[in-house]
Amino acid sequence: MANDIALMAHLMRRAGFGASRDELEVRAAKGYEATVEELLDPESQPPVDPYDLLRYQPAALLPGGQPPMGNVNYMYYLVTTQRPLQEKMALFWHHVFATGNSKVDNYDQLLEQIEIFRANGMGNYRDLLLKMARNPTMIFWLDNNQNHGTAVNENWGRELLELFSLGAGNYTEKDVREASRAFTGWTFETKIPRLPYGRFPWKFEYRPEDHDDGIKEFLGHRGHLNGEDIIDIVVQQLACARFVCRHLYNFFVADEPQVPAWSFEPPRDPAALDAMAKTFRESNYEIVPVLRMLFNSDFFKNARNKHLKSPAEVVVGTLRLVGGHEVPMPGYGELSMQPSYMGQDLLNPPSVEGWHTGPEWINSGSLMARINFVAEQMGNLSLPGVRAIIDRLKARGALSPDQLVAGCLDLLGPVEVNSSTRTELTEQAKQWGQLKWDSDQNAQTAAKRATEMMQLIVATREFQFA
Repeated sequence: MANDIALMAHLMRRAGFGASRDELEVRAAKGYEATVEELLDPESQPPVDPYDLLRYQPAALLPGGQPPMGNVNYMYYLVTTQRPLQEKMALFWHHVFATGNSKVDNYDQLLEQIEIFRANGMGNYRDLLLKMARNPTMIFWLDNNQNHGTAVNENWGRELLELFSLGAGNYTEKDVREASRAFTGWTFETKIPRLPYGRFPWKFEYRPEDHDDGIKEFLGHRGHLNGEDIIDIVVQQLACARFVCRHLYNFFVADEPQVPAWSFEPPRDPAALDAMAKTFRESNYEIVPVLRMLFNSDFFKNARNKHLKSPAEVVVGTLRLVGGHEVPMPGYGELSMQPSYMGQDLLNPPSVEGWHTGPEWINSGSLMARINFVAEQMGNLSLPGVRAIIDRLKARGALSPDQLVAGCLDLLGPVEVNSSTRTELTEQAKQWGQLKWDSDQNAQTAAKRATEMMQLIVATREFQFA
């Protein structure tokens, strides 16, 4: 059972944002493969109720230029979703199709884009790519509204090939220009000003008079190609399958080098990438079959502690574990900004390249922000998730120093630490002696020591990995 719990915890950290011990036990009883299938079928679970959010945070409906209300909206969905993989995939695509409020200056449009990722992020990649090409937020972010038949702007065409589908080295500069010509005339209707009644949403618009309908040559294809033709050609490339699947591997399995290095840095596990790419192509670019293969694979099951948690994973995983944040009460704005203090400003990635992941999440400032946030939450005995862990420890009876350390490591993950870390934790526990629950005073002291031990554990190097 312990191995089942550890494997299930691994799955839920990667395919979601972690889970309480109660949830892990329920899922372990169902079985690993059954849990994977449930995660892959988000429609089987109820969606987030947006009216609960608006009841407490009405400005989150059309947040406009009022930070952090856009972040409040997004954080609420991350923390309360009962469809963890759907929300995790939306976060994945937000990183791949990185679009930021620093330029868009429309939180409502960014949230609309996140909703596209929720609705389509586990569907067909070709369809998602087409939706992004027609998404006004992306069009504005990459200047395709300035891409005219008589004056080509190559920004969208370049990033489509470099960062969204093929990767550097798999196309030429001529391909960039020809692709950009094919997307001329793809723009959006003029946005009505914010005042006096608030912003109206952007809408995609195709202007045939602004489209270059001339002959184009792209990746070996020749003809009067338009944007849809370009996307159809792109997804047929083997490089596309490998590029998308390497992103999935980096996000769900183990940290890879940063995307610009992929043209000369080999993948961490070539065999795994080959298998994923093969499934991607054989399924006609469907995402769910790739995820099913990935989560059921040995390379995934054996990849524990090889992925450095992103700030979003740290914050959301902590809030879901400790509980008490299911209602967006006052103060939710500060909670929603915590990932930005750790280096991941949700809805505002630093560039079209997205965030640099893996070890680049960590510096002296971001590490302290991580530790302080999680330690503060784990030290709050009023939170239901913290109390649930204390109650489970109490049910084990009097705890020796070794038992206290083992119990806290188990219930916080399980968290795997090396021998030197465990020795340090045990040495601290020995200073407290045996914890007893046989009186109110002893129980209060034991609970306090247990939370202090959990705070020490979340400050370890090992806790930063999933």
